[in-house]
Amino acid sequence: MYFQLFPGLLTSVLAPSTHIAAVSDTLQVNASAPSFVANDQDGNLWKFEDHLGKGYLVVYFYPAAMTGGCTKQACSYRDQKSGFESMRVEIVGISGDPVKNLKYFQEAQQLNFTLLSDVSGEIATKFGVPIGKGGVITRSINGEEKNLERMVTASRWTFVIDPQGKVVYKDAEVNAADDSQKVIAFVRKHSQTKQ
Repeated sequence: MYFQLFPGLLTSVLAPSTHIAAVSDTLQVNASAPSFVANDQDGNLWKFEDHLGKGYLVVYFYPAAMTGGCTKQACSYRDQKSGFESMRVEIVGISGDPVKNLKYFQEAQQLNFTLLSDVSGEIATKFGVPIGKGGVITRSINGEEKNLERMVTASRWTFVIDPQGKVVYKDAEVNAADDSQKVIAFVRKHSQTKQ
C-alpha cells in the first residue's frame, strides 16, 4: 500500500503502528534490490526504477526526522554530497515520517538529497529492516511548537545498490555520524574494482 500525498493534505488521519514487524527475509549482499515507490519530501512520487542504472544508489533507513543521531547522519550525507556526485552516487534517506515531517527536516538542515516517506513500513520490510511502533516528538518549527508524529520507526540500516540493481553493501550496525564516510570509502573502492 502506498500513500500518494499532496501539499496541504493532512497526514494525521493515519494511525501509528502499534506492533513490531518481524523480519523474515533479511536482504543480503549480492541479492537484487527490491522495487519500491514512495513520496519524497515534496510529496512527489519517487520510483526505484527511474533511478536504476544511472550509478550507485545509497538507501539508508533512519528512525526519525528531526532527532539527534538522524540529524548527524543526514548532515554528514549533506556535507559529502559533492564527493558522492563525482562518483555518480545518489543518496536516499527513508523513515516512517509523513511527508510534512520530511519537509521540515529538509528545510531545517538544508538537506540536498531525497528523503522518502515509508509510513506503512513496507519499504523497510522489503529490505529486511526491523521496524517498531511509531512515536511523537515536539520540535520548534519556524518559532511554533509542533508535534511530529511518525507512523513506524525503522532501524538504522544502510544499503548500497550498484547500477545493475544488486545490493553490494549492507550495514545493519550503522554509526550515524560515520555512515557517509564508510559508504563513500566503500563506493570508491568498489567502483575501482569494476573498471
